[in-house]
Amino acid sequence: MNFKMMWLLNKHRKLSEKRSLAYDQNKVAQVVIYVMSGLALLYLMFISVGLSFAANSMDTCLPCEFFYGILPILLVVDFFFRFIWQHTPVQLVKPYMLLPIPRYTCVQGFMLANMLSSSNAIWLALTVPFALMTTVFSEGIWVAVGLVFSLHLFIVLNSQWYMLARTLINISVKWWLLPIAVYALIFAHIIFGGFDEFFDFYSSLGCGFSFGHPLYYAALLLVMAGLFEINKRVQYRCTYQETANVEQVKMKTVSEFNTLDQFGETGEYLKLEVKSVMRNKNVRKSFIFSMIFVCLLSSLISFTDIYEDSFSKAFWVVYTFVLYGAMTLIKIMSAEGNYIDGLMIHKENIMKLLQAKYYFYSFLLIVPFFLMLPTVFMEKYTLLALVAMACFSAGPVYCLLMQMAVYNRQTLPLNTKFVSKGNVETNYFQIIAELIAMFAPVMFISILKSICSETVTFIILLLVGVLFIATHRLWIRNIYRRMMKRRYHNMESFRATR
Repeated sequence: MNFKMMWLLNKHRKLSEKRSLAYDQNKVAQVVIYVMSGLALLYLMFISVGLSFAANSMDTCLPCEFFYGILPILLVVDFFFRFIWQHTPVQLVKPYMLLPIPRYTCVQGFMLANMLSSSNAIWLALTVPFALMTTVFSEGIWVAVGLVFSLHLFIVLNSQWYMLARTLINISVKWWLLPIAVYALIFAHIIFGGFDEFFDFYSSLGCGFSFGHPLYYAALLLVMAGLFEINKRVQYRCTYQETANVEQVKMKTVSEFNTLDQFGETGEYLKLEVKSVMRNKNVRKSFIFSMIFVCLLSSLISFTDIYEDSFSKAFWVVYTFVLYGAMTLIKIMSAEGNYIDGLMIHKENIMKLLQAKYYFYSFLLIVPFFLMLPTVFMEKYTLLALVAMACFSAGPVYCLLMQMAVYNRQTLPLNTKFVSKGNVETNYFQIIAELIAMFAPVMFISILKSICSETVTFIILLLVGVLFIATHRLWIRNIYRRMMKRRYHNMESFRATR
């Protein structure tokens, strides 16, 4: 390994982020993200205190055994949270593909940077307080250090496992079967023997790692080295194949969608939206994933009793309707960044496109509405609640999300999965808008419920939603005018991120 070359590559990547056209735009949003990260650390510390009291109250196992008994659950949580913020190294290597450097150096450099990233240290907010409150005074400081160090190694190992799984999933959705199979194997003890057997099996690892037995660490480092080598080869191969364009193109039947002709120019943009979902890999993947999540969440709410308290019921009915827009509409105009110059030729092209997108995504709210109908028959929600939430989503929530058309300046690649610059998300405004779209309606509903009855609450939501829907042409035109004021600045950014 050429560590000097790897250090230079990572230094160059950090400089490129600061020189990005979106850097100044993200400064305020980054401050918000840092504040939220601080709150997350405090939340982890609070959980750590609770786990410490639970571990100290148990006489049947040591604190280190207790933590290892629940470690697989924490690793699963860590794995899925990485989908929000962690990028795979192959998303970063395109600018360096033609440089005269060893072929694996770029990938290795970014992989090592990911392993040493400060984001992996977030879980220290959970493990360090736990070790201080449970292990230092009972077993000694070195056992506590061994506990914290070994748990951090598992987090780093989990980052490698995530890289491999995420890269394969980017190749094909079928690769989701790999993490499903791995986690089914890990949690097999719960399925066949119950939680006690699961806890006893993994807690037995606690003493081995905490007391520093070399065989335990040798096995862990061997697994980590094997994953690193597999990752290196898989990600380099994916990068090479996509850069060399070795994938074979298959001919497909072209659909005309003549039914949409009756809507004139807006109908043509509706056709563009539908065909974009059907033909472009990344757009189609986002569409499929969001639909799968909506179906799973709707089924979970409809046929289980997990979410029965007042807050959870309000949150999950909002989440079901807002989810699709939060995953796809939040990146409005990013896919169009690939051909934004053509859209700017004729006056008010963009406004017709925005209207078409609004109609398309509003129509898709039919899906969660019908999927949530079983909850009406089971008397979990009323029909008024579902209609009100659908209208509220199509109204103020979509109005909020579509504001991103003014601020999105990063091109979303249509088909390339690994080597396009647009695959690395740097627009923190999107994260803030998503959080507002997810949590502001819940807060609004909670406030209204504290003032008036549930029926009146949903009637107010319905009226607000209908008002925004009725005036959609006005606020879409406002978005269009603001876009036109920034069009040259945004077009420059779209070109730079293709």
